Amino acid sequence: MPNRPRVLVADDHPGVAKALSRLLSFECDVVGTVGDGREVVAAAARLQPVVVVVDVNLPNVNGLDVCRQITRNNPRLPVIVISGMLDDDIAQTARTAGASDFFYKAAMGDGLIRAIKAAWSTTRTA
Repeated sequence: MPNRPRVLVADDHPGVAKALSRLLSFECDVVGTVGDGREVVAAAARLQPVVVVVDVNLPNVNGLDVCRQITRNNPRLPVIVISGMLDDDIAQTARTAGASDFFYKAAMGDGLIRAIKAAWSTTRTA
């Protein structure tokens, strides 16, 4: 069993995806980054992450719909939704869509890593 969670990052801004991957790489194995909502579900099946971090605003299929698809196809795969918009309704909608957690991009930092590890440890013991 791996010692670090395998994470798939989905964000349509290459700079944000790169920065997020760099941040996560200290504690996680980032198995891939995806910039289009149509590609996330297939990438998750192919790359076998233990947690998916997905931005709300993805092109073609938004992150909330991606979250719904992943949690419907694989209820044991935690999805953490992120957004640059400070809107409590989005956070609630993300949780309703099946997200295991929600973070505003401006406030992610260590909290996101803790949430990934918590989601990973839950799936390891289930």
